[in-house]
Amino acid sequence: MSEAAKKAGFVAVIGAPNAGKSTLVNALVGQKVAIVSPKAQTTRARLMGIAIEGATQILLVDTPGIFEPKRRLDRAMVAAAWTGAQDADLILLVIDASERVRDEVLEGLDERSHPLFLALNKIDLVKKDSLLELSARLTERLNPEKVFMISASHGDGVADLKRSLAEFMPEGPWLYPEDEVSDATDRMIAAELTREQVVNQLYQELPYATAVVTETWQDRPDGSTEIRQQILVDRDSQKAIVIGKGGQRLKAIGAVARAQIAQHLGRPVHLFLHVKVNPRWDEDRGLYRDIGLEWAD
Repeated sequence: MSEAAKKAGFVAVIGAPNAGKSTLVNALVGQKVAIVSPKAQTTRARLMGIAIEGATQILLVDTPGIFEPKRRLDRAMVAAAWTGAQDADLILLVIDASERVRDEVLEGLDERSHPLFLALNKIDLVKKDSLLELSARLTERLNPEKVFMISASHGDGVADLKRSLAEFMPEGPWLYPEDEVSDATDRMIAAELTREQVVNQLYQELPYATAVVTETWQDRPDGSTEIRQQILVDRDSQKAIVIGKGGQRLKAIGAVARAQIAQHLGRPVHLFLHVKVNPRWDEDRGLYRDIGLEWAD
């Protein structure tokens, strides 16, 4: 394929928490690159998934959800979302069609200078009349280039959206090798896969304010990898929840995370987890750097 025939561009995937952005990015890429949870505000940093459609490379920036920030971590997450939008060739706004549309999301797009695609997600949960009314209202407010009605979790409408994204990308050489599906490092993905299990297995018991840090990473002579990670929580009571009775919950988290990390790396993994209480973990500048966020004043 000649370089002249190729296209590549950035798409900022934005929306409210739990709109289905990460699920959609994974569907467009064709494999898992972003963690998914029923709990809001799971995505923290700007993580890029790389999708290919014909001769086009679509660089999908999965941004944190846009919500009313209350503390430093919240501010950093929201700032990352809007920065991702400013740096993109195209904004893809994902709206959960089954929920109330958040004003802070729409207001942030009123003065945009970028073209916009609107994706109404979770259409399987909404009656057709309500969906059409929502589409008309948002089209009048935002004046998007195109509107798509999709179900990211079921795949409905995703192929059509992917083709349209590819058509909209500018001409130019690909920016990443053909076999890469994300710009995240293996260390970052390993930490995120473990955090996904913490969130999904404990989302009814534990606040979302927890973090996972990959402390050591050692490739063994036998071809396996030894990874040691630290799960950070705010209080002793939360530590007890993560560990569980007789350590069973921590073992369950580790078992699933280890399997997913091994699948991602394509080799055996030895995963060692421990839980640390640090009431001010979200004030650690180094942690922000590790998870890909800018320090927010």
